[in-house]
Amino acid sequence: MTDSIDAFKKILKDKGLKATPQRVAVHEAMISLGHASADQVGQHIAQNSPVKITVSSVYNILTQMSGLGIYAQRMSANNKMYFDVTVKPHIHLYDKTSNNYLDIEDKSLMEYVTKELGKKKFTGYKVDSIEIHIVCHPTRKSRCSKA
Repeated sequence: MTDSIDAFKKILKDKGLKATPQRVAVHEAMISLGHASADQVGQHIAQNSPVKITVSSVYNILTQMSGLGIYAQRMSANNKMYFDVTVKPHIHLYDKTSNNYLDIEDKSLMEYVTKELGKKKFTGYKVDSIEIHIVCHPTRKSRCSKA
């Protein structure tokens, strides 16, 4: 995760891009939110930043940053694209009721799954990455929905 604005600006500069106020505002929102849709990022910026930006511009910036490897993309069950600041392999607890994601750090489980799937052959396919989404719904108030 690029959790420093200075590190973010350096990545942009290295890629020949400017650290516009809009890009910086989007990144600040993503650092704060962790996982978010363009709508959520736009709402966060509107409530917490003087920067004016449309949701379509937020989406374009999120998609561009995803292409640079700064964010990962996650498609939710409600057919909405969510972006994730954690790009390294990790596990998600996905609340299908609220469409929220929560990162689960379990290094041993990721290593086990990666090792086991590394032994498997899928005819006609090459595995690019392994992502684990555990789909849940709240059984008690605030259980899975705190993402």
